[in-house]
Amino acid sequence: MSTYRVAVLAGDGIGPEVMHEALSVLSAVEQKYGFSTQRVEKPVGGAGIDACGKALPADTLAACEAADAILFGSVGGPKWESLPPEERPERGALLPLRTHFGLYANLRPGVCLPELSAASPLKDNLIAGGFDILCVRELTGGMYFGKPKFYGERGGELVGLDTMIYHRYEVERIGHLAFCAAQKRKHRLCSVDKANVLNASILWRDVMTELSAQYPDVELSHMYVDNAAMQLVRNPGQFDVIVTENTFGDILTDEMAVICGSLGMLPSASLCTRSGRTFGLYEPSGGSAPDIAGQGVANPIAQILSVGMMLRHSFGQVQAANAIDNAVRAVISAGYRTRDLASGAQGEQVVGTSAMGEAILNAIV
Repeated sequence: MSTYRVAVLAGDGIGPEVMHEALSVLSAVEQKYGFSTQRVEKPVGGAGIDACGKALPADTLAACEAADAILFGSVGGPKWESLPPEERPERGALLPLRTHFGLYANLRPGVCLPELSAASPLKDNLIAGGFDILCVRELTGGMYFGKPKFYGERGGELVGLDTMIYHRYEVERIGHLAFCAAQKRKHRLCSVDKANVLNASILWRDVMTELSAQYPDVELSHMYVDNAAMQLVRNPGQFDVIVTENTFGDILTDEMAVICGSLGMLPSASLCTRSGRTFGLYEPSGGSAPDIAGQGVANPIAQILSVGMMLRHSFGQVQAANAIDNAVRAVISAGYRTRDLASGAQGEQVVGTSAMGEAILNAIV
């Protein structure tokens, strides 16, 4: 029997609630498909600050180093907003984890199920039949990591400075991954940039164009980010795979989540190659939602689907991953909705966090 080591970092806000449901689903597919996980739970984010004085405690990082994958919840909240920016949960935990492990590729699948069309803010004619978009986001470059950075006084005036920088190798490696993803889908790839005003985007577009010669079976198109944001709400079905840089990907995938019905539906995988295997950090695309934490109303689906992505990409347990995806679809088709997905349509059954998790658990076949 295969055994995989998982570092479980539930974090803050709704993180522990949705993580509980995700781990229950993981246990179910372990039993059904004949593998096991060794799980080590550690504090991170605000929980890490409260327990150890740091958003990413040394013991938590050591557990991640020893793991085959990281299952991450969410971090942050008003309690820690008075800390210096570099010590806050988001900047003090998630970004260092990405840097430490070199998690350069972020995959965010945006799937709008036909049954959730009423939860989308888009008109029915724009999302008839649903849609399925994969966004491939470069995750360790761009403004979030570029140097120099500065916040302070210069010449008697308060100044904030961030640097957008990309190297050719960074664009090449995310480009190869995106082209390969497109080959497994509909053979269409849209590269999103701002090459009309940004030098980093000129590099991005030039490299993507060069790479396309190695993938003649993939149709490559280019789109400026402002137009891409508009086109996502105008006609999302025109997209299949999108590849873009860090900041643009962060913004576009949140928009993509909303048009799919809710941030609570979007899982994500942040990947690299480590010791010849795919290593990843798997997390929901949404945040810690402190306004609803502890109320039992949070949507656990993105966290549960993140387990499925972990099984698929890091462990090669494709059948188990498919079983999770199918269970979620079955539950949505049966009318189960958490509060963020409810539209008041006939046949909906509005349930809380634990009831949604239990329904998905029961649908594992």
